[in-house]
Amino acid sequence: MYKFLATQILEFTTNAPVIKLSTSINAPIEVVFNLSRSIDLHKISTAHTNEEAIAGVTSGLIGMGESVTWRAKHLGITQRLTSKITAFMQPHSFTDEMVAGPFESFKHDHFFATDGGVVVMTDVFDYKSPLGVLGRIADVIFLKNYMTALLNERNRVVKQYAESPELYKKVLPQ
Repeated sequence: MYKFLATQILEFTTNAPVIKLSTSINAPIEVVFNLSRSIDLHKISTAHTNEEAIAGVTSGLIGMGESVTWRAKHLGITQRLTSKITAFMQPHSFTDEMVAGPFESFKHDHFFATDGGVVVMTDVFDYKSPLGVLGRIADVIFLKNYMTALLNERNRVVKQYAESPELYKKVLPQ
């Protein structure tokens, strides 16, 4: 009994949450890939948090080795977060990782594959909250759900724009 409880406590305090989402999109893979790395579309998908790109790549498409610093209000607190593209295989995947910001760390892998003419966009968001055990408690109570909702909204907007040439031509370079 004690061994089981100790194992559960250790798992709770050491395992970082991982959010995995898949979205099917009826659009060309290049369009979905580029919308997913579009700073301009990111601003649209996070309008409810007043997210603003304030340094690095602040508009257009972000690419390998480039970074962006965002300022946004999340959970009532204005925060800054800088992420950098650390892996890039167009149009199949890219990875952005936090280099400065409120998390202890995060890595966001974006994968794109075609399946029967439909693009399957998969996000794997692996993050570690600050504040040790207190951060893990926040994950369980609200943070994982909050981050999942943000990613779902982003994916909804990517899908909406990708499936409408009228919309995606407004944000993608011609």
